[in-house]
Amino acid sequence: MIHSQPLPGDIGLTRIPGAAGLFIKIGQWINGNGFADWEHAFLVLPEGRLLEAEPGGARVRALSEYDGARVLYVCPDDLTDQQRTAIVQDCGRYTGVPYSFLDYLAIAAHRFRLRLPGLRRYVASTRHMICSQLVDQCYQDAGVHLFDDNRWPGYVTPMALYDLLAQDEHTESVVEVA
Repeated sequence: MIHSQPLPGDIGLTRIPGAAGLFIKIGQWINGNGFADWEHAFLVLPEGRLLEAEPGGARVRALSEYDGARVLYVCPDDLTDQQRTAIVQDCGRYTGVPYSFLDYLAIAAHRFRLRLPGLRRYVASTRHMICSQLVDQCYQDAGVHLFDDNRWPGYVTPMALYDLLAQDEHTESVVEVA
């Protein structure tokens, strides 16, 4: 489905410039997600707002702060209005949840099958989340499971969302706003 405007429950994917974006891009590449320019994910909320995880903690802000930026809005093809409402209904409770760059390292350690005690519990906890984990958690809280590949909870990068929702058979769900 193609929208001229993002809808509540859509996932915004965008680029992060500078060293932080490069670090995330390298982390995603190490994780096997490729080396493209989608280093950040956020969830579109009603009333022109969004929820995103950032180094200072998750926050709600105006969607208009991305005006003029290259943003790709994606969602599952079969997402219903009821599911969209459920996805955004209680996601504000994650406001303030700390960001953790260490999650990228944990995700990579999992990919390379390094045995680190407590790794799964660390990544799955909601005490800290990277942006794509936050989006995926809001979907899971609403009973919408984006991934069916038996990945551990929280093992989601922005490029994993892109690969799932914006490639091949899902291209009709993509709206790119620049």
